[in-house]
Amino acid sequence: MKSISFKKELLIAALCLAILIVIPFLTSSRVALDFVIRLASYGIFATSLNILVGYGGMVSFGHALFFGAGAYGFGLLMQKTGASIPMATLGAILFCAAIGLLVGAICVRLKEIYFSFLTLAFQMLFYSVIVTWSALTGGDQGLTGGIPRTPFWGINLGDTTHMYWFASVVGIVCLVLMRYILQSPFGYTLRMVRDNADRARFLGIDVWRVKLYAFILSACFAGIGGVIMAIFVSGAFPDFTYWTMSGEAVFMIMMGGLNAFIGPIVGAALLMLFNDVISRSTEYHGLALGIIVLIFALGFKKGITDFIQQAYRLATKKGA
Repeated sequence: MKSISFKKELLIAALCLAILIVIPFLTSSRVALDFVIRLASYGIFATSLNILVGYGGMVSFGHALFFGAGAYGFGLLMQKTGASIPMATLGAILFCAAIGLLVGAICVRLKEIYFSFLTLAFQMLFYSVIVTWSALTGGDQGLTGGIPRTPFWGINLGDTTHMYWFASVVGIVCLVLMRYILQSPFGYTLRMVRDNADRARFLGIDVWRVKLYAFILSACFAGIGGVIMAIFVSGAFPDFTYWTMSGEAVFMIMMGGLNAFIGPIVGAALLMLFNDVISRSTEYHGLALGIIVLIFALGFKKGITDFIQQAYRLATKKGA
């Protein structure tokens, strides 16, 4: 497919946002609004992981560390300090950036499987801290008592429609920012490091620094996804940082596609849809979902957007 200029991509993003803003006027379905809110959270989360996996060649098994860190950082700031939602969000992002710097500085020095499993080890360490430090985090029960949704700038997140609009705007803005970063010289440098790190070093590129910056950026965006989810459920729970959450993000990328920017978002929507339908249809939820993932992995042999891109290229070649 021909590349689209960033200005056209901005117009597409603005059009998508306009459509999302109009939806509450067309339907009062709480299910539809809640689906979009969750999609904003998981879409940001999965796309942030794809910065590492698809563009950086770094497969992280512990990315839920930052999703949970964002949720807990935001929730604790709201409960303990009474900070406003914008300030608590900023604090959560800085918290994720600090953890990303610490963890990334160690992990990005390693290659392939060692990188993957060390990120998983850090995630499980963070999970253990959350579960055991019950005086601060609530332990197994998570942050109970609710997260205050104090109005700011005329926005009341206690109202479902306002929450929907907030999640939609934050989701689109984050996706646009990630797209801009990946289309910038830094993004192309990251691709070069992914494809041939030795050549990048020969050209004078500090490979470790580039990988570390990508790791920190992905951590920050994953934390924003966690913030949206924390506001939506009015709490933060240990499951947010468990390895299964990282696994779901990997499944989203596998199902949606690595090579198309919108792939993780499509994958997130598909996985959420399958989860919602299967959980209502059968008690064998895990088995049914596993079969669906296998169908995508063995049938398409790539994500659905990658499959569509390949089919489009073949069709255009035959047409020429």
